Amino acid sequence: MWKSATPPQFHIAAVLAGIKNVFTKTNLQQSPVWDTILFFNFVTKNLLSLHMLITLTIIRYPKKNIAFALLAMAMHRLPLWLNKNISFYKLLGCGKNGTFDKNPDWQQWGILSVQPLVTNLETFTAAEVISQLYGLFINKWLSFFNCETWTIFLEPIEGHGKWDGKNPFGDIAKKASYDGMVATLTRATIRLTKLKAFWQNVPTVANEMATANGFIASFGIGETPYIKQATFSIWQSKEAMKDFAYKMHEHKEIIQKTRKGNWYSEDMFVRFKPLKTFGTIKGSNPLAGKL
Repeated sequence: MWKSATPPQFHIAAVLAGIKNVFTKTNLQQSPVWDTILFFNFVTKNLLSLHMLITLTIIRYPKKNIAFALLAMAMHRLPLWLNKNISFYKLLGCGKNGTFDKNPDWQQWGILSVQPLVTNLETFTAAEVISQLYGLFINKWLSFFNCETWTIFLEPIEGHGKWDGKNPFGDIAKKASYDGMVATLTRATIRLTKLKAFWQNVPTVANEMATANGFIASFGIGETPYIKQATFSIWQSKEAMKDFAYKMHEHKEIIQKTRKGNWYSEDMFVRFKPLKTFGTIKGSNPLAGKL
């Protein structure tokens, strides 16, 4: 059974936020109590990030059902919005080449969600994971249209940036000591005036990543074609991912171009620890035997 009570840290954080607001409005920041409030506020924010479960489900529809895949982008918003366990979600399209791609894969789609970390993680099975995470309606929909699904459970470990002005994964550290298998989410909202420059540089990086040492798998995902784009990639270690990001000439050069040219109006870079996977995509589980 799915057991997901809101962790007590969520309630503590809400109370502290309210008290902090009162002190701010009444100019009592100089009070000795203020430092204590700031300390506990810091602690509970970090506890919140530790008790978050991030899930990414990649969905593949049969060709004959592509129209229903498009319809799902509208139909699935309400059940996800009504799901009390979900604090943040995104319905995503996918690119063809496993990274930023102007050419959509009309058969492949995704759901990303943030939920409280549950204590019975090991009891999940591939047969029930979609229903337990996203609800009965979405589970029945995907089953009826004979969809293939692959789901990965993730724990955020480090990162920076915002998504729609929010910190959906909590106040995570900018750097962490963890160096095991790592999944990376790189997303950006590209400025309209920089679209041409961005897309001219994508193919080179995509080819580089597929042949990089330590690379396992990647998925190109996005909210809005051409403009709001993301790549989710999995690496054998954080060191392997960093070697690709900062030592491969073409990729390093593009990073410098994006910063110098201010290509993005908003961006986010987050690393995760993969916890568990369910199902397959295109007939296989990219992390089979690796977790």
